[in-house]
Amino acid sequence: MTPDSPAALNLARRTTELAALADDPAVDLVVIGGGVTGAGVALDAAARGLRTVLVERNDFAFGTSRWSSKLVHGGLRYLASGRVGIAHESAVERGILLRTTAPHLVRPLPQLVPLLPDITRAQSSLIRAGFAAGDALRIAARTSADTLPRSRRVAAAEALRLAPTVRRAGLRGGLQAWDGQLVDDARLVVALARTAAAQGAAVLTRVEAVAATGDSVRLRDTLSGETLEVRARAVVNATGVWAAEVDHSIALRPSRGTHLVFDAAAFGGLTAALTVPVPGSISRFVFALPAAHDRVYLGLTDEDAPGPIPDEPKPTEAEIDFLLATINTVLREPLTRADIRGTFAGLRPLLETDDDSTADISREHAVLTAPDGLITVVGGKLTTYRQMAEDAVDAALARSRLSAAPCRTATLPLVGAVTGADRDRIDAPPVLIERYGSEATRIVAAWLADPTLAEPVAPGIDVTAAEFDFAITHEGALTTDDLLDRRTRIGLVPTDRTAATPAAEAAFTRRTATR
Repeated sequence: MTPDSPAALNLARRTTELAALADDPAVDLVVIGGGVTGAGVALDAAARGLRTVLVERNDFAFGTSRWSSKLVHGGLRYLASGRVGIAHESAVERGILLRTTAPHLVRPLPQLVPLLPDITRAQSSLIRAGFAAGDALRIAARTSADTLPRSRRVAAAEALRLAPTVRRAGLRGGLQAWDGQLVDDARLVVALARTAAAQGAAVLTRVEAVAATGDSVRLRDTLSGETLEVRARAVVNATGVWAAEVDHSIALRPSRGTHLVFDAAAFGGLTAALTVPVPGSISRFVFALPAAHDRVYLGLTDEDAPGPIPDEPKPTEAEIDFLLATINTVLREPLTRADIRGTFAGLRPLLETDDDSTADISREHAVLTAPDGLITVVGGKLTTYRQMAEDAVDAALARSRLSAAPCRTATLPLVGAVTGADRDRIDAPPVLIERYGSEATRIVAAWLADPTLAEPVAPGIDVTAAEFDFAITHEGALTTDDLLDRRTRIGLVPTDRTAATPAAEAAFTRRTATR
């Protein structure tokens, strides 16, 4: 599978771009952090014509950006606390993702609240009013009902079709609304980074920012140990919960969101976001979400997470108990710990308010400028990454007095983006189109050229050897962990990870042999 695209990221391109940076270390903008926000900043800046460098000390989506619920949501919960501005911004950005940015990676998802005896008529009316407000947000954001249908009440039979394992006794139907869901949050980040590369950005993983100011960054290649001083007209710190490690004046209050991973069979073929109110709250819910690789993700918690920031946060026993207890209030047969195939948790880089609970902390983002000119973008959430990136680049331009074209990302599709009749004409299995969009034909071509590449990477796993190869030649994967944990989500289930590791190792051997 030969890389023949300006969006192809691989080891050879990394080597070339590091050498070019060493020869000419003066750039317009350095972005530190390869999560959704940093990749969004790099794309925005490169698309405006700035010489842009993105550095990430690990891999794309290594931190918070791979631990989300994979929802692209319209900000409904923020209306409950009167935050109309961020709710509207979320709805607008959701529409841009669905229509333009990544229609191959974001799909409409029905959301179902089953009306069981535990939900009173008054609570039902309140939820229905909230869904109606969500309809108003959608309309205000100019997202058509053809894309996201209006909310409605459904009969018990329809509720059971969407969520077959819901309790039948006392079920009086359900309330249904629609939102957006990512096929995979990490794949969105990779697509952003690749599109930034196609726009001319140097995109470098395994490169650490050892020190940074508003006009310089000392970089270290973690593969070779070599260091490099880069001069920049502006520097953006987009490292999320690690922002204080780059700018020591930053203080955040991280919140941990935990999810459990189940086989789809445990939920009987769930096709909606099964939405269960948290007892005692009018604005918090637990969601069971159909997910890639025939899984269901159950989340999510919202707990204070003080102390050192780990690379991979871990759920607590109490969080696991809470999620199981909440979802079991609506299921015919309760789930137990034996049903759990895996777990994951992520830390949100929240801006602290006067409230005590992280559940009440604002999801608004902020762009902060340090005395030395270093710009930090923090807060926010995955859905609004594009607006965060635009604001950060605007701040960089204002501070550096660089001239650049206007922001283009609201109308700029990511690599692979395809929709409508063009999507229907792609000759590839639907599961590939959901992951790769128009590039799915590259995977099929590899299968045809070498039928062994059409084999699953392990029994029962819907990922083929060609997809591992594509991740190495086009998506910047440098290690087996990149393949298992971020280009695919095989690693969320430990037994699957063990089974697929030999195929991941073989892919690197195969690609080395062809170079």
